[in-house]
Amino acid sequence: MNVLHMKYAVEVARMGSINKASEVLLVAQPNLSRSIKELESDLGITIFDRSSKGMALTPEGKEFIGYAIKIIDQINDVEKMFKKGLPQKQKFSVSVPGVSYISDAFVRFSLGVDNHAAEIFYTETNSYNAVQNIFTADYKLGIIRYAEHFDKYFKSMLEEKELAYEVISEFYYMLIMHKDSPLASLDEIHSSDLPSYIEISHSNSFVPPIPSAQSRAEEIPDEISRRIFVSDRASQFELLSGNKDTFMWVSPVPQKMLDRYDLVQRECSDVRRYYKDVLIYRRDYKLTNLDKSFIAELKSE
Repeated sequence: MNVLHMKYAVEVARMGSINKASEVLLVAQPNLSRSIKELESDLGITIFDRSSKGMALTPEGKEFIGYAIKIIDQINDVEKMFKKGLPQKQKFSVSVPGVSYISDAFVRFSLGVDNHAAEIFYTETNSYNAVQNIFTADYKLGIIRYAEHFDKYFKSMLEEKELAYEVISEFYYMLIMHKDSPLASLDEIHSSDLPSYIEISHSNSFVPPIPSAQSRAEEIPDEISRRIFVSDRASQFELLSGNKDTFMWVSPVPQKMLDRYDLVQRECSDVRRYYKDVLIYRRDYKLTNLDKSFIAELKSE
């Protein structure tokens, strides 16, 4: 088995496309495609399902890529060990939901990164991708979010995948809106007040492991007729700041973030959505000092 071909497969899995991986690896597409086919032939398995939408991992492929990432990491460690005189880079990677308190913790964490060489990757995505990134994109940490009544399901899934997990935050969802919104002037907000307004929603928040109809029914009440789906958090806040007819369901937002965008945070008296944010990583992974620093900032909220 060719180690270089293994590295190619990991990159194709990460990008989900031969074309995109070719650009990153600087390898011609025909050569890259041929290398993947040779690897599959050597192993006697099909690593990728090919379609017009790209390259998706098969169940066997997911298992192989998990092992391949570990092997490549070990090879890199050996190379570093014997390349004396070269500074070792600090590495940190995490996939998180797009929420303000986590990004605020990340900013504080970044202030503590010393002057040694470092590579830091911070990706905002949904819970499903946060799990997948650990197995197929070599991310070391992830944070997943789910409603409390899915606790048993997610813990079972994490145990099955041999992932360590730790609850870092538990909270009720809040409403945020412009400080001059008519909603903000109400003494008490009820769900019946919301249909007159436009809801801003995360476009990538739904978690595929849960039946989509079930998750969407819980996250998208039918009473709301106007809804804007936005994946970029900065754009969400710009919309909330610029359109006083909008609102959004969120985990508690730091006051300085609310002040920056002229927003206020309120409870909805008759809707109590209880959620958990859970830190995940491989059971066999040893947390680095950078990992521990980031986790400490998360817990200091």
